[in-house]
Amino acid sequence: MLRPKLPTMPTPTRPTAPPAVVEPTAVERHSPATAPARPTVQLTPGTALALVGGGTAVVLVVGAVLVSMLLAVAVTATSVAVCALVIRSLVKADVKRR
Repeated sequence: MLRPKLPTMPTPTRPTAPPAVVEPTAVERHSPATAPARPTVQLTPGTALALVGGGTAVVLVVGAVLVSMLLAVAVTATSVAVCALVIRSLVKADVKRR
C-alpha cells in the first residue's frame, strides 16, 4: 500500500569516452631559507600603554553593562513583589467583606 517508488537509472544513449589522461607537472618547492619572512610585531611603550588603556576601557564598559542589567532585574523583581502584595491585600479585603 505505502511502498516508495524507486527511480530507475536512465541508460546512456551513447558510449562514454575514456577519461582524459592527466600528466603530472613539475612542482616547485621552496626551501625554508628562501621562504619570505613574516614581519614580527614590536611592542613599544606607546603601544603597550594603548593596549592597557583599551583593555581597561573594555572592562569598564562590560562591567557597566552587567551592573545595569543586574539593576534592571532587581527593579523588576521589586515591582513584581509589590504588585503581588497589593493584589493579595485586595483579595484578602474582598474576602473579609463577604
